[in-house]
Amino acid sequence: MQINVANSERVVRVIVGLILLSLPFWLETPWRWLGLIGIMPLITGLSGRCPGYRLLGRTSCPAREPR
Repeated sequence: MQINVANSERVVRVIVGLILLSLPFWLETPWRWLGLIGIMPLITGLSGRCPGYRLLGRTSCPAREPR
């Protein structure tokens, strides 16, 4: 699978993923486990590959426009 996430978006995804993953440590409600959703943006940010973008045929990486 090709890289389909731009560098600026990758940084944002990693930051959002880390913030969401920190929620279980800060919240005392049963909703705190929703922070585990942060795994997905963290993985896609680190790898630069988004399966959702691939399914939609979208890319935010200007150097890798689909043909």
